[in-house]
Amino acid sequence: MIGQEHVIPSLMSGKKVLYVHGFASSGKSGTAANLRLLMPGCEVLCPDIPIHPAEAIDMLRSICSEQHPDLIIGTSMGGMYAEMLHGYDRILINPAFEIGSTILKHNMLGKIEFYSPRADGMKDFMMTRQLQEEYAEITRHCFSNTASDGVVYGLFGRHDDMVDTYDLFASHYSNAIRFDGGHHADDSVIIHSLTPVIRWIDDRQNGRQREVMYVCLENVIRRNGLLLPSAMKGLERLAAIYDLHIVAMAPTNNADYCREVVTWADEHLGVALWNRVVMTNHPALLYGDFMIAPAANDGFIGTVLTFGQPPFKTWDELIEYFDRLHP
Repeated sequence: MIGQEHVIPSLMSGKKVLYVHGFASSGKSGTAANLRLLMPGCEVLCPDIPIHPAEAIDMLRSICSEQHPDLIIGTSMGGMYAEMLHGYDRILINPAFEIGSTILKHNMLGKIEFYSPRADGMKDFMMTRQLQEEYAEITRHCFSNTASDGVVYGLFGRHDDMVDTYDLFASHYSNAIRFDGGHHADDSVIIHSLTPVIRWIDDRQNGRQREVMYVCLENVIRRNGLLLPSAMKGLERLAAIYDLHIVAMAPTNNADYCREVVTWADEHLGVALWNRVVMTNHPALLYGDFMIAPAANDGFIGTVLTFGQPPFKTWDELIEYFDRLHP
């Protein structure tokens, strides 16, 4: 379970979140419990999903019609179902859009035991070929009405050894994000990868505009490409407070460098900084509230914090400063 230090009482406060669990799980899944811990100010709905897909999607659509959730989060099989719940903001974590073939690929025919207790008392069920074909059939209805959607994000673990539907999702939606993790939404995935996306959706729904902060790339990495000590901790802390962006130089005669910077950021800086690299040769002209820069940036309209010299020689000192500014 996630610790008290990661609880965010204001996140989705006063709202409803529908969590759609994965295959052979239940409403008492650990992920549902973690979401309730993470967001104590919102109501997290998590029903047991029926075994038969047609019954499952009918029930989920009925819940949406009655409860009007502000956000739907689905993992694996639940992500596949959540994609079909059009018109709502949704986050799909490792969605199993090809679950029919996944069942065969991983030899899942036969007796299946549930990972967590169900309200109906069922402890197991039989995955027959007929049931497998039902799952194959339901996936043919994915991506059928994307034009009328809310905002949809897909989160895909780089080390997922169960499903890989990144390219399929990206062919229909623009917000396809890879994260450092596997198939299951464990504590680390919830804290470091899911939480930032929930925050973006909550901010948009509330019309909330956070103060804008820029961090120059040279304040984040060493010459050998490794992160500076405590840089990742500091960036995650700042991303929870500000609309945070990384600023990198954009040499006009080296397009490959620009692509390498974006690729590096995607692989090393985590979900909180996805799609937040600004390439420019004139950072002082950026509009924002704060900039962490290696030297004074004359002309920047906001506040410049000079990194590498007192009082901000290290990221630990920056973290301490912002912890005091935003306790």
